[in-house]
Amino acid sequence: MHVKSATFIKSATKPSQYPESGLPEIAFAGRSNVGKSSLINVLVNRKNLVRTSSTPGRTQLINFFDVNGTFSLVDLPGYGFAKVPLAVKQHWGPMMETYLSKSPNLKAVVLILDIRRIPGAEDIQMLGWLNSYEVPALLVLTKCDKLSKTERAKQVKLIAGELGIDQSYFCFFSAISKEGSGVIWERIESILGVDSSE
Repeated sequence: MHVKSATFIKSATKPSQYPESGLPEIAFAGRSNVGKSSLINVLVNRKNLVRTSSTPGRTQLINFFDVNGTFSLVDLPGYGFAKVPLAVKQHWGPMMETYLSKSPNLKAVVLILDIRRIPGAEDIQMLGWLNSYEVPALLVLTKCDKLSKTERAKQVKLIAGELGIDQSYFCFFSAISKEGSGVIWERIESILGVDSSE
């Protein structure tokens, strides 16, 4: 997809605050510090559409962005080891589950995993939520430039085994080399049913 425009719409914590544009939504989810912000910025060809931070857990709201007037890109809060107050962490789960189960425009979730790490309980829970609510998951393994081909193959096998899925479900991504961005866009376009020239 040729991204001509990518603009922030609004932040939300509950359904009454979601945008009323009616645009189809592609959400992005993953552990804190998994490279979610970097992935989004590379995909939309912007340096700082979403802020990257050395401090995990900066995204604490559901943030909506308009891409080309074609769909909404939804940045979900990172989960996991972020150094944020416990009360905030406890709010994230219900907030995200409510969004996943109640947004009428959600078409898929890009679930982001660090290829160097075995999926944790939160990753497995997120995939379980998506399966439960019949939301398609597009699985992206980030930081692929940090492993050799042999190490990558080993990790992919371990991650697929832990999640109980076939390896063909994975897309590979590197924010450094931009590897995988084209394939990820192709899968998003297929989900949205749009032509790559749009």
